[in-house]
Order: sequence, then structure tokens, then C-alpha cells
Amino acid sequence: MFKNILTGLISYKDSFKLINELKLWSFFFVPMAISLLFGIAIFFAAYGLSDHLGRFFAKVWVWEWGSETFTSIATWLGALVILILGFILYKHVVMALSAPFMSPVSERIEKHLYPELYDPHTHRKTSNTQQLIRGLRINIRNLFYEIGISIPLLILSFIPVVNFVTTPLLFLVQAYYAGFGNMDYTLERHYEYRDSVSFIKKNKGYAIGNGIVFMAMLLIPVIGIILVLPVAVTAASKTTLKLLKEQQTQMPHQQQGSAPKLES
Repeated sequence: MFKNILTGLISYKDSFKLINELKLWSFFFVPMAISLLFGIAIFFAAYGLSDHLGRFFAKVWVWEWGSETFTSIATWLGALVILILGFILYKHVVMALSAPFMSPVSERIEKHLYPELYDPHTHRKTSNTQQLIRGLRINIRNLFYEIGISIPLLILSFIPVVNFVTTPLLFLVQAYYAGFGNMDYTLERHYEYRDSVSFIKKNKGYAIGNGIVFMAMLLIPVIGIILVLPVAVTAASKTTLKLLKEQQTQMPHQQQGSAPKLES
């Protein structure tokens, strides 16, 4: 697992170089705009709603002494909760809406890195609409799973000592589902929905590694939100294609002398 996570982290190396070499920036303009606008909306929501959520949290403090201090702390906690839940939603909305733009990026990377294996005739044929529907389906599924896991961890994170375990776990859960979405842009051409989910479950370490950098980049004001998708998707494409190649070369050829292909 740890080796796979490290591989997912290392895959970010030379991502900018590959994007420039293949002239991929034009594919990223719309996703970067979506990412920036949604990120700004989250920060405004945290700023505008934190007082209301803080006052709601403060109701548990029934004593007069220390009420102002507790309310201030509750306000900060309210902002933190909104930011965490906001970025959970952010990942899945932005990834789903970006699917029609990211699939061509992954395909160009595949053609460049593995020309001997690239065969568009064997890929699943999907339109932009189908790619969008696939992205929505994957990310709605992941959103419900992630929220179901994250809310209990978030509640436990407010407990001293326990939060030393739950806070890193919360981060890793978010990282896993971020990497999940990034890897599916490549898997979409090779696998049906259920097969893609199964593939990533078997290779969750790679998804976590990709997602760790994804989540870390979101902590960089403005620039991180703008650049996170281009570099994360490029890195995830490299990792996923390598896994597909390794898997295919391990499979016995059905016909003697037949060339291996990157699809199931």
C-alpha cells in the first residue's frame, strides 16, 4: 500500500513538462474556470455562513461564563466544517463537469506514452454527453460514500487525542476519492462503470497518492485551485496507463503473436 501511495505521489513529476509538450492547456481552460469559480463560492459560503453555524454550535454551551469565547471558537469550527464539506462537494462537482474535457487529455497522453499499444478502434466509443453522464454517475456515487465516511470522522475530530487519528484519516479519505475521480478519466475508455470501480478498489494506494497532492494543492490560495486539475489528471493518467499496461502484459494472449492492448 505505502509503495503504491509513493508511486502515486511520484507520478506528478514532469506533469507540467508533459502538458506543455503535448499542448494540453487548451483542454484545461474550462475546467480551470469551473474550479476557480466553485472554489471562490466555497470560501464565500464559509465566510457568510460561519456565524450562523457558530451560533448553532454555541447553543450546547448553557453557562454564562465563557460564552463569548465558546461562541468565537464555535464560529471558527463552523467555518472549518463548511470548508471541509464544501471541498468534498467541490471535488465531485468539478470532476463530473470536467469529464468531457479530461477524457481527450488522457487519450492524448496514452497515445504519446504508449504508441505501440494505442488503438482507438478497441476503445469504448463515448460522446461528450456520455462522458458527462459517466462523470456524474461516478462522482455522485463517490460523494455519498465520502460523506458517509467523513461526517463521523469529522465529529470525532473535535474530540481531543482521538483527533490525532481521525484528522489524518479524514484527509486520506478525501485524497482517495479525489484520486478515484482522476483515474477514471482514463479508465472510462477501457472499462465499464462497475469494472472501473473494481479496478480502483484493487489499486487504492495509487488513488490515495494522487489525491494527497490534489488535496495539498487546494491549500495553495487561488493558484492551487486553478492548477490542481491539469497536474492531477496528467499524473493520474500516467499512473493508470502504467497499471493498465502491466495488467495487460500479464494476461495470456488469446492469439499467438497478437499485440497487447490497453483494454479489458
